[in-house]
Amino acid sequence: MTKNNQKPQPNQQQIKIADNIPGSEYANALQVGHNTDEIQLTFLNLMNQSGRVSGKIITTPGNFKRMIAAMQENIKKYEEKFGEIKESPDVNKEIGFKG
Repeated sequence: MTKNNQKPQPNQQQIKIADNIPGSEYANALQVGHNTDEIQLTFLNLMNQSGRVSGKIITTPGNFKRMIAAMQENIKKYEEKFGEIKESPDVNKEIGFKG
C-alpha cells in the first residue's frame, strides 16, 4: 500500500481494502485445522462463558509457513524495541456444541 497518495515503486504491490470490511476484530483465541491442501485459522473472541468467531482464514501450507516467518520476524523486532513479550495464560476453555 502507498501512504498519502505516493506513487508506487516499481516492485511495490497495490493492495485495496475491500469496502465490505468494516474494521478490526479482536481475537484472544485461535483454533487451527488442516488437511493436505489447506490450513484453516478460526479466530475467536472469548469472554467469560461465551464467545464468538471474529474471523476465519483459509490458506495453503506454503503461504502459512511464509506468514509465520513474517510474524516471527515482527515479534523479534517488537521485543528488541519494547522488551520481552510475556505469553498470555492459557484459558483452556471449551466453547461450542458437544456431540
